[in-house]
Amino acid sequence: MSTFDPLKEQLTQAAREFGGDTVSGILAGLVDDVDRALREELEIFPVCHHSPSSALAMVRRLREKQPKVIYLELCEDLQPLLTELRNCRLPVAVQAFATDLDGFPKSWSPLSVVAPITEASAEYQAISYALDTPGVELVLVDRSTDHVFQWMPQEEPQKTHKEEEAGLHGDAVGVEIGDLRPRFAELEEHLLHHGKVRHWSEWWDQYVEQPLSGADYDTYRQVMVLIGSLFRRLRPDGDDRLTLDEDRERYMWTRMREHLAASGADPADCLYVCGAFHAASHVEQFGLRSTAAYEITPRTGTKWLYGLIPSSHSAIEAQFGLASGSVSIAAATWAKAVTRNGLTPFQLAGQKGTRKRSAKLPVPKADAAPADRLTGFLSRPPALDPLDEAELLGWSVDIVRLARRNGYLASTADAIAVFETSILLAGMRNRARPTPYDFQDAAVTCIEKDVVPGRRDVRRLCEILLGGDRVGEVGYDALPPLARNVYDRLAPLGLDLEKRTIQRALLDLSSDPELVPCSDLLWMLRYLLPHDAVRPIMGERRLGERSIQESWDLAFGKHQRAVIELGYEGVTVEQVLEQRLRRQVWDPKATAAVALAAVEDAILYLGSKRFADELGARAVELLSTERSVDDAPEVLRRIRRLMAYYRASEPELPAWCEEFATAGYAHYCTLLPTAFVDDDIGVRQVAAMLGFLFSMESLALALGCDRAQLELAVQQSHPEAPAKVALLWASRTQLGLLPLAELRSRCDELLANPLVVPSFPQYIMGFVQAMEPVPSLSGFVVEVISKAFGRLPDNVLLPWLPRLITMLRDQAGELMPVLVREAGRTFPGGLAAVDAWTPPWSGRPAPPKAAAAPVASGPVAELLMGHPATCDAVAALLGCEGEWRTPAAAGDDHREVRALLAEHAEPARAVAALLS
Repeated sequence: MSTFDPLKEQLTQAAREFGGDTVSGILAGLVDDVDRALREELEIFPVCHHSPSSALAMVRRLREKQPKVIYLELCEDLQPLLTELRNCRLPVAVQAFATDLDGFPKSWSPLSVVAPITEASAEYQAISYALDTPGVELVLVDRSTDHVFQWMPQEEPQKTHKEEEAGLHGDAVGVEIGDLRPRFAELEEHLLHHGKVRHWSEWWDQYVEQPLSGADYDTYRQVMVLIGSLFRRLRPDGDDRLTLDEDRERYMWTRMREHLAASGADPADCLYVCGAFHAASHVEQFGLRSTAAYEITPRTGTKWLYGLIPSSHSAIEAQFGLASGSVSIAAATWAKAVTRNGLTPFQLAGQKGTRKRSAKLPVPKADAAPADRLTGFLSRPPALDPLDEAELLGWSVDIVRLARRNGYLASTADAIAVFETSILLAGMRNRARPTPYDFQDAAVTCIEKDVVPGRRDVRRLCEILLGGDRVGEVGYDALPPLARNVYDRLAPLGLDLEKRTIQRALLDLSSDPELVPCSDLLWMLRYLLPHDAVRPIMGERRLGERSIQESWDLAFGKHQRAVIELGYEGVTVEQVLEQRLRRQVWDPKATAAVALAAVEDAILYLGSKRFADELGARAVELLSTERSVDDAPEVLRRIRRLMAYYRASEPELPAWCEEFATAGYAHYCTLLPTAFVDDDIGVRQVAAMLGFLFSMESLALALGCDRAQLELAVQQSHPEAPAKVALLWASRTQLGLLPLAELRSRCDELLANPLVVPSFPQYIMGFVQAMEPVPSLSGFVVEVISKAFGRLPDNVLLPWLPRLITMLRDQAGELMPVLVREAGRTFPGGLAAVDAWTPPWSGRPAPPKAAAAPVASGPVAELLMGHPATCDAVAALLGCEGEWRTPAAAGDDHREVRALLAEHAEPARAVAALLS
């Protein structure tokens, strides 16, 4: 007869009377699952993720049983990392990371799996006991991180837990131990409604955590298996996750049987720690006596990297869908229960951030036959904790103090109101003792009211009061080589980079040259890390320029995860930067602009000429194969900057720059006619193409290009859009195919045509963009705009003006300073001079023709006049017309000088007196 037969009969009888055979079968199945788990030869310890009651039960059971082997539900390939936990401050997360994928879709890269660990968790207590107790073996039996992604649907992206609030975990997939939550939405809604709570975390704390925190081990174990079985049996039909869970259970039982067979361990000295959901497993591989085979597939060729990253309570809550503040409340509950029960939890030797605890293990007790604890637990009402007035009063006073610091007009009356309201809410929810959630609701009601000043609301202040968002830290010894190298190289700054606060670093590079390597490293980290991890306050790094003083805001402690993940990519920061740049330019979607940007970054941060030349050669290849000119403005801007840098710092241009100039000249000449008529290509892109052709023309011609190719491309261009027509006219003027006088005449005709005036802003836009390839045209652009404002009537100009301003701002914002400077040179500087000012492009009366002055006499004049045929032949060859003038008489060739000296004789007399 089974231990639970009386309970099973009692539940079956009640179910038949009130719910029929379906409910009867479910209740009987729950009891069978509990009985099956307890009768298993290998002791099963059911847990819930980050549950204080699970951690308390684990501490008690480990001291009683003192197992020799602990099987833990955690990815088996994470085991080597667990010893590094002693160098960290909890909470931290064990991470597996992969960027080079083999066997997975490339779009999934990078792959990341994290398993967060807190002190108030059963898994940490088991790890601490196993690692610090001699003769105890810890074996991780869950699927490997490679299998986590193998078992995912290949057509779906792997980032199923991508949350903005996940913070320290980023896009990593979380691995939970003991995920206990109803997978039947109606069941969860029913429990929340009748439990008078808002979310699942509050229900679990009220109806599971609190009753089980002081329960004995048998009661805890049976209740947890019962809950796991309930959620398992009430799952929705077609739950795909059940198949995944069953595969995990087959995997774990197979690994445990393999280990027992290989090690010869006694199952009586072993403990299997798994989620309560898995404790009620129905797979055929369940149990040590099962003979059902299960084939574990091999891992893929993906190379996995492992490490520890900092975690936090808020990151755990966001990633696993827990209520905000629930992990902090669980940590506070754990600390209080440890003190109340007089327990000494297990702790890794050398653990940072905790006080040292040590206690000798008692003599292990023999296991008694399991007794029925469920009947008593289910039949008697829960024991209600009495009201702890001192604790609640302390909370009420402290929350008012915090509220005042954050801008709330809270007073002593509010503290009294929070105290009384907490008791009132607990009574309405059938609780003798207010929970932290009741206290939060009371504080929001009494303090926040209808106004929320500042960035923190009262609910967040309650979370801070009850423990706050504790953030972990990975110790120096547990960091990857790259992260340790970064800290070592920045040691001359004299800062504690492990602090989570923002620290200011001041670098005087001229007086302290030893800080130059620190500056170089900070600029590389600025490129690789998030923007607020390393932020320059003073100083900049551009081609050909270096700062003599720099100021930085450093937040390495806050972004320790990002620094650690750099260590997965290489051994040094320089190696990681080089790999990223090379990966950018060899990406299938890379463009010439991307490659030029990589060249610039390589010069700025790495200073490697060889590597810059390699990237530059790739830029030439990309430019030659491009069929789009969308990036032409950026290509022009970057190649101009790079060539200016090389001309100023190198004796000659690199070979790739010359190849880029010739390839770009031919490339853009070929695409120019199409770009002029293609509506999808903007006028800015065409202007950038012309800017490249005109600015690189002298270099390209010197390297063997033919100018006729550019002239033919311009001649074959026949745009219809007004802006491109204006741009074409400007380019023809630059090539000498369209005189400036004719261009001015065409613009005057456009202004005189009322049908064209509405579209004249587009012509102006084309001329403005033409200032990029033809800078000498800036004065003409000012002339055209001035003529438009001067000639158009108000009824035409006023509707036309907003459109012009909008187009100039949106499409030519970077060229407006050039236009404004040219206008400043053209127009008078003062208001008084405007009336008398005449525009330089207006027609002026020709000055009267002065009488031809006689030619100065002398040997040259006499020689030329003596042989006029030679001068006449040269003039005819050059197309010059002129006539011979009479040479001046002797003594008349310096009459201007004589007149000046006669009018101002004093300086001449003073010089004569000085010389005499």
